[in-house]
Amino acid sequence: MKTTVLCLLVLVAVAYVAARPKDEYTSKFDNIDVDQILHSDRLLTNYFKCLMDEGRCTSEGAELKKTLPDALETECSKCSEKHKEVVKKVIKFLVKEKPEMWDKLANKYDPDRKYRTKFENQAKELGVSV
Repeated sequence: MKTTVLCLLVLVAVAYVAARPKDEYTSKFDNIDVDQILHSDRLLTNYFKCLMDEGRCTSEGAELKKTLPDALETECSKCSEKHKEVVKKVIKFLVKEKPEMWDKLANKYDPDRKYRTKFENQAKELGVSV
């Protein structure tokens, strides 16, 4: 009887874990106007300095800085569709419009070119050469 109850509890626990939605990065910043940031030298420079450890971070910048290494390592597995859209937009903009910023960020967060090589095909689909 005790074995049956224990097995039942284990099965319930396994079912609960399997049914849980996958972990995603926070969505509390999903309504930020990314276009406004990208087209404002002041705002873009502030985010850039935050990511490069050269300036203060807003709460959004600090969250991005904390999340970025994991997102690279896991191929953005915890990103929502909204996150993925924003990532594509930002990369495309930086590569085309701010290549010096892109190079510095890429060298800081991917010094061994591990992720750039891995995502080259995806970048080509965006019309971006990394």
